[in-house]
Parts: sequence; structure tokens; C-alpha cells
Amino acid sequence: MIKLHGPQGAVEPQAQAPRAAYPSDVVWIDLDDPSAEEAERVEACTGIRVPSRKALSEVENSSRLRRLKTGFSLSTPMVTFDKLDTQLKPLGFVLTRDRLVTVRFHKLRAFAEVKKRIDAGDGPGTTSTEIFLLLMEELVDSLADSLEDMGADLDELSTRIFDFDVRSGAPAGDTKLRNQTPRRRDLALRRILRGIGRRGKTLGKIRSSLLGLERILPFVANECEHILGEEQVPRFEAVRRDIASLDEFEIRLSENVQFLLDATLGLISIEQNNTFRVLTVASVVGIPPTLIASMYGMNFKHMPELEWAYGYPYGLGLILVSAIIPIVFFRIRGWL
Repeated sequence: MIKLHGPQGAVEPQAQAPRAAYPSDVVWIDLDDPSAEEAERVEACTGIRVPSRKALSEVENSSRLRRLKTGFSLSTPMVTFDKLDTQLKPLGFVLTRDRLVTVRFHKLRAFAEVKKRIDAGDGPGTTSTEIFLLLMEELVDSLADSLEDMGADLDELSTRIFDFDVRSGAPAGDTKLRNQTPRRRDLALRRILRGIGRRGKTLGKIRSSLLGLERILPFVANECEHILGEEQVPRFEAVRRDIASLDEFEIRLSENVQFLLDATLGLISIEQNNTFRVLTVASVVGIPPTLIASMYGMNFKHMPELEWAYGYPYGLGLILVSAIIPIVFFRIRGWL
């Protein structure tokens, strides 16, 4: 899909001939998941080569930041949230003195916000570099919002982990779940572990987006200095400082994710230790009765208890006492 924008807002593409040059007031050409025909049409109308998705997906720095005859080609992976999942898709910019061409393959809130600002006359949007700056600011702002939401999610997850009662598998004080089975406790810990994994994966994709923007901004500020206005240079620097602060915040969140992962694995280890402890107690409790039963099961003719009228109840009582004594001992020691 091709969307044209000028200083006053959107320009209807139907008003243009299919291969005619776009009017001079078209400053921003936004290609949303373009087809090959749409890319060829933009190239024919503007003379600007539109990079393909494969070219924008290149990972080496020389492919992401390139100088062209007419301007500069820039690309970065950008994270998006679709159906409770995160995806990392390429985002491309072709920046010239007169026009900005953006190539994207997913919906981005930053683009919608910039279009609203241009339509409402909120902020400069008369040149390609001004629109590029607006997009950079909104992209950084959207990543900041994502990191803030991630921080809140991790706080909630931290509460779930450290209020988790290892005996019941429920948060402390929750009487409804006091008698959960080990299987349900195991499922609860599995859900927590999956939640940590999802957030760690999302943070990794946000980190990739921040790294891409962090490389683009100094390159544009240095290489495009001849087309930047004096008032735009400090704005570039402000965005760079914002990205640096987000990098630090993302590092702290990543450390928090690792800490919560270690804590959850510790809880799982405690659950496993509890299971082995029960098995150990059961095996120890069963040893003395087995020993006594096996002793009285020996086929010796002269055994005092064989001729005793109370020999059988005595043997049963001895077996019972030998089983109770280890239970009491482990109870006193705090194992049960």
C-alpha cells in the first residue's frame, strides 16, 4: 500500500497518474508491505530505488547504512506486538533532500502518531528530515512505552514468584488453593517459567530495535549534516540520549529477568527436594517393619514367641511401633 503525505497531511494517490511524477509537495512516501508493482511505481515516479525486504533484512552494518547517489538508505529491525506475541521485521528508510521513503512490513504505532501530528499541524513536517526526526522520536517513544510495560509485568511476575507457597503452590494467604496437588503446583511453576521466557524473548527483540536506531542516528547526523537545519541537530542529540537511557533501562530489565529465572528454578529445585524428601522418609519408615517381619518370618524351630499366646499381637505391635518411631523422629527434626 502506498500512502503519500505532504506538509498539510495526506495526499490522495488517486489524483496522480500511474507513472507521473509526484507533485513537489509530497514529502513522505510510506510503503506499507508493498508489492513489487507498487515499488516499481514509486521508483518510476520519484527516481528513488526502493529496497526489497531481503535487502532490508541484511544484518551487516554496511548494508543497513548506505550512501546512495540521491541520498541515504537506512534499515533496522523493529519489534511489533501481534496477538500477544512479538515479531521482529525490517524497517527501511530512503532519505533524500526532498523526500523520505519508508518501507515497512507491519503496523507501527509510531507511524500512525506521526501522521496524526502532521494532519493536526502539531510539530514540523515540511521537509524530509523533519518527518524522519518525528518518526525517530515516535519510534523511541513507543519502545520506551514497551519497556515501561515490561517493567510493570516483571514486577507483577516477581510478586507471583516470591509470594508462591511451595507447600500449596498458591500465593501466601490464598485459602482456596491451599490443598493443591503436586501436579498443579508443577503446572503453576511451568506457567511462571514460560512467562519469564516470553518476556526475555521480547526484551531481546526490543534490544535489537534499540541497537538499530542507535546506529542510524549518528550516521544520519554526520553524513546528512548538509541537509539538516540548525534546529534539528540538538533534536538528534536528544533522541540519542533517550536511546542511551533506554539501553540502560533495558539492561536492568534483562538482569531482572535473569534474577527471576534463577528464583523460579530455585523454587522448582525446592519442589523436587520436597518430593525426594517424602520418598526418603517413606523408605526409612518402611525399613524397621520390614526387618522385624523378615526376622519373624525365618523358619527356626526354637523361637520363644512361637509358643507364646500373645506372640502374634506382639509382632504386629512391634512392627507398628517400629514404623511410628521414625515418623516421630522426622517430625521432631522438621522433615515432616
